[in-house]
Amino acid sequence: MKHELIKAWRLARRQRRVRRTVTGQPDRPRLAVSRSLRNICAQVIDDAAGRTLCAVSTESKELRDLVGYGGNVKAAKVVGKLLGEKARQLGIAQVCFDRRGRKYHGRVKALAEAAREAGLKF
Repeated sequence: MKHELIKAWRLARRQRRVRRTVTGQPDRPRLAVSRSLRNICAQVIDDAAGRTLCAVSTESKELRDLVGYGGNVKAAKVVGKLLGEKARQLGIAQVCFDRRGRKYHGRVKALAEAAREAGLKF
């Protein structure tokens, strides 16, 4: 039990440290990636206005049937591609990437690369 609390505390500390430097502006919003064991979610956020411009998750109805299990690299690629397409339709070309304290590896990396292939720059 103690080990899980320490891991959660360290993750929260990394998240706070990253958020001190990464902020979303109207011309360059923040792409925040959240993941759990079963799902992955990505949002494009304008921090100045305090609003989410677009979001994609493996929990949404449109992706639940398409990907099945949302806790793998294949699902992360689909989420990244769809988010990149939605952001481009809204006229968003550049974002700053917020990995929320996670390593740039595995599902987070797959989502980022798929979003880049869909046309987002970061």
